[in-house]
Amino acid sequence: MRRITEHPILDFKQGRKITFTFDGKTMEGMEGDTIASALQAAGIRVYRESIKLQRPRGFFCAIGRCASCSMIVDGVPNTKTCVTRLKEGMVVETQHGRGSVRQIRE
Repeated sequence: MRRITEHPILDFKQGRKITFTFDGKTMEGMEGDTIASALQAAGIRVYRESIKLQRPRGFFCAIGRCASCSMIVDGVPNTKTCVTRLKEGMVVETQHGRGSVRQIRE
């Protein structure tokens, strides 16, 4: 596992292991992780697809300025996972296109 230990705006203090769901699979992260850092540590590199060409997007700026890491988190589309802290039991899903409410219901 490759863990992110330094970040320009967040402090990573590792806590206990916590579980969350990513695209229907149970995953583990560390208390204090962002969603993106937990996914990176687990080897997940694609978080969304671009709107027009459906190209893969993933971890890029790591400070919440771009939209490359946007995912559906607990039913909320366009969540910037690089600055959103991981919580026990979160449901994280790959976002396709704009990530509308309609997508969540399908």
